[in-house]
Amino acid sequence: MRWITLCGSTRRHSFNARLLQAAAAAAPEGVAIVHAPALDTLPHFSEDLEPDAWQAGPVAALADAVRGADGLLVATPEYNQSIPGVLKNALDWLSRHPGRSLLEGQRAALMGATVGPWGTRVAQAHLRHVLGVAGVAVSPRPLLVAAAARHWLPGGGHASGAWDTELQAGLGAWLVSLAAAWQPPADGRGDQRM
Repeated sequence: MRWITLCGSTRRHSFNARLLQAAAAAAPEGVAIVHAPALDTLPHFSEDLEPDAWQAGPVAALADAVRGADGLLVATPEYNQSIPGVLKNALDWLSRHPGRSLLEGQRAALMGATVGPWGTRVAQAHLRHVLGVAGVAVSPRPLLVAAAARHWLPGGGHASGAWDTELQAGLGAWLVSLAAAWQPPADGRGDQRM
């Protein structure tokens, strides 16, 4: 299986980018976790840009990364109790691909890290709504939330480094559970989207 990551944070040393890097390092056997291009390279969505955007450039590169993926791992910070504009912009582009949305019929799992005590629960609820409207089957498995993220990283999270072993183990178990849920049925009659 090939899963594509989408990171809603553009910050250098972002907790969410590092969470997705940790997920890629902990990928279960048979799963390749590949990072999509950085979302801050995308132009703001505009119907005026659509004809050219799909031919070449960052929008076309994002589409190529997502096309044919077996699932999306989406990590979002929480800004003003919602998702960042850069993530919503990317989802708007992906939902508008000519001929067929690249999100329609896709499946996704959500995660998020924040320095606050409540994690990214509200942002993930908003993200679940946006993805559902776009036709994405969002995994009903428990959300992966890393609240108080600085405490999970060596040195208070200011430099690159591995996550705390407890969080890393929890992330690995979550990915194994997700891989089992996303396996195609044994009878070969197509895949299950949850």
